[in-house]
Amino acid sequence: MSVKGTIFNIQRFCVNDGPGIRTTVFLKGCPLSCAWCHNPESQSFEKQMMFYKSKCIGCGKCREVCPNHLQSCDFCGRCELYCPADARKICGKEYTIDEVLKEIVKDKPFYENSGGGVTLSGGEPLAQYDFSLKLLKKAKENGIHTAIETCGYAEKSKILEIAKYVDLFLFDCKETDQELHKEYTGVDNKIILDNLKALSDADSKIILRCPIIPGFNDRAEHFKGISEIAGKLSGIKHIEVEPFHPHGESKYSALSREVADIPVPSGKTVDKWIKQIGCGTDKDVICAYQA
Repeated sequence: MSVKGTIFNIQRFCVNDGPGIRTTVFLKGCPLSCAWCHNPESQSFEKQMMFYKSKCIGCGKCREVCPNHLQSCDFCGRCELYCPADARKICGKEYTIDEVLKEIVKDKPFYENSGGGVTLSGGEPLAQYDFSLKLLKKAKENGIHTAIETCGYAEKSKILEIAKYVDLFLFDCKETDQELHKEYTGVDNKIILDNLKALSDADSKIILRCPIIPGFNDRAEHFKGISEIAGKLSGIKHIEVEPFHPHGESKYSALSREVADIPVPSGKTVDKWIKQIGCGTDKDVICAYQA
């Protein structure tokens, strides 16, 4: 039986998910539940119906074509297909390895010219371990550079096995305080930090990605913790600060979920964060993107 993965997006021509031009495969499901998650549709492993109320024109076509009259959803896709305003979207589709690989290799010339490749993201790719492992193996067999964006919460044996087929880890550092990490994400960070050290000891190439969220982890103690972690691990090549952005707000509404009220940091604030982290380490600290 072929392994299938549940994916909610395959995005081409990405430039923020590793070097060069990349195809980013977003896998559904995550063991963490970050309060600030900008991809809330990635947290559940199940398919979900997203309804963008602001797009709806009230034509009633979705109710007309739905065999359950919108009372329950079996993800038949009729409402999504017939909605003239693109107000409904099924989030999550099963793919085989070969189906995803077919999409990835379409842009192989762009990878070769730019030093790019494929990045697995999510959600958490390690939460769909068998699928991610086999997809990365196939990508390497096709001469494609591989990266994986991970929160690092997984069995150590699995992350070290998958590392054999990963050229670059984009490893999240969400909170350095163990108790606060559990409060903000639902799990403590012991396993995560142990896995980060194990990858570094195994000579994996790592970029430490640090989402900085006003009101949560924008603290001097956390910045110092980031610097200390990076200073001890030779596998970390540089640090990327990821300032909070509100791009996920519409997704929360589409899922009928409340969104945390978080201010968007100014450029000056982000520069201050970068300086604070950089003062404690010899690793380069850069901004991953503008908020």
